[in-house]
Amino acid sequence: MTDETFMKMALALAEKGWGWTSPNPMVGAVVVKDGVVVGRGFHRKVGGPHAEVNALDDAGPPARGATLYVTLEPCNHAGRTPPCTEAILRSGVNRVVVAMTDPNPHVTGGGIERLKGQGIEVVTGVCETESRRLNEAFVKHVTTGTPFVMMKTAGTLDGRIATRTGDSKWITNVQSRSFVHRLRHRADAIMVGVGTVRSDDPRLTTRLEEGDGADPLRIVLDTHLSMPSDAKLLHLTSASDTLIVANPPVDEKKRVRLEQAGAKVLIMEAPGAGIDLKALLKALGRMKVTSLLIEGGSRVNGSALRSGIVDKVYMFFAPKLCGGDDGVPICSGTGPERMDQSTRLDRISVRRFDDDVMIEGYIKQA
Repeated sequence: MTDETFMKMALALAEKGWGWTSPNPMVGAVVVKDGVVVGRGFHRKVGGPHAEVNALDDAGPPARGATLYVTLEPCNHAGRTPPCTEAILRSGVNRVVVAMTDPNPHVTGGGIERLKGQGIEVVTGVCETESRRLNEAFVKHVTTGTPFVMMKTAGTLDGRIATRTGDSKWITNVQSRSFVHRLRHRADAIMVGVGTVRSDDPRLTTRLEEGDGADPLRIVLDTHLSMPSDAKLLHLTSASDTLIVANPPVDEKKRVRLEQAGAKVLIMEAPGAGIDLKALLKALGRMKVTSLLIEGGSRVNGSALRSGIVDKVYMFFAPKLCGGDDGVPICSGTGPERMDQSTRLDRISVRRFDDDVMIEGYIKQA
């Protein structure tokens, strides 16, 4: 087998940590001796042992003289856990294959140089593209200080996310909605506008078929703190918080009411009437939110795209037609004057969920 074959095994292991490792990256590792995998491991949760340590522990004595495949450069600094480079050196591994160097500008290259300095052969760049995509949220957060932003929409073929009465249950099928819950599990935070709270009264929790999932931080854009007192978001049993974002000035009675209901309130200074989404991203980044999923209505969708904060979209289309111009569009607000000013996507993929179609793509940077 080739280095690429074993690295793909490590990448598959890394994916098992999705939803549990943030703000740390997802990392997988395998130990190979004489062409046979003798150890496997992945980073299971933040604060726990890293992938390399788990794989080397799984391998035991056969790790001596073996090759270690790891999807991210081993750390050479002490954090919540000791440096992985020291565990590698103690194991007797004589070759390390790395998919990608650590994107953190403060530590990049340190682990590789440490291993090379001790006589270990190090190979880099094997399945680097796949590794960077797996950890695209981590990469953006450590390089910019802001979360990786995904926008999910569900519409009819003629671009409506609700009828003229506001009815939207359900546009897409069960399979599509199940996938969306996986997106929620993988995201640190999920964001909607208060209009969605009023019309749909969502819980914004993760409900996986297997019953095991992490709830994201729930964020509601509510400029004037007008969220209804009986909203489900204020009456949940969840390990994650509900954060309501408003602009000054705020009604202190409304603020106290929401905080007494268990929500947290964040007041954002803004030059205009709406929430400054770029400033909000910086605030979320400081809170160690590495990924944000937008499930908003047409106003939030339009504002997010116009502000330039969106990195990736998941657009679901059901085989339905509203057949009029009075339903709720995917985006609202002022659009471009010319078609060549439209937001473009690249790295497109298309997936079917029974009779629904999902288009996944990245916002093409100018």
